[in-house]
Amino acid sequence: MKRNAKAVWKGGLKGGQGTISTDSGVLSETQYSFNTRFEEGKGTNPEELIAAAHAGCFSMALSAQLEDAGLVAESIRTTASVRLDKTDAGFAITSVHLDVAARVPGADRQAFETTAQNAKAGCPVSKVLNAEITMDARLEA
Repeated sequence: MKRNAKAVWKGGLKGGQGTISTDSGVLSETQYSFNTRFEEGKGTNPEELIAAAHAGCFSMALSAQLEDAGLVAESIRTTASVRLDKTDAGFAITSVHLDVAARVPGADRQAFETTAQNAKAGCPVSKVLNAEITMDARLEA
């Protein structure tokens, strides 16, 4: 399986702007710029897209882990917070924090913790990131 996205950038770093598009059409010439990345401009940025990808990937991985344990999630809500820091080597994504809340009928705390940790380690997006990944996972009643 292969997925594609493209970016077009015009101009210098601070004054330029670009667009991001995906083959699926979900993103179609979506605007991004210096302001949307490092300030509070309107549009998206690479780190926000990585956060969305990680939240989605983790949620699916947790669902799979729960099914392997004989459980089915009623809902899994994941927020991924990606941190971009300036390091001695330049800018880098240094950490991602996953905040997870799930409703899983019949799950006990220990089974949920195990499946959440397995999902965090096994999610393909987690595997590709060279960053510290932390997580708070809550089982809701």
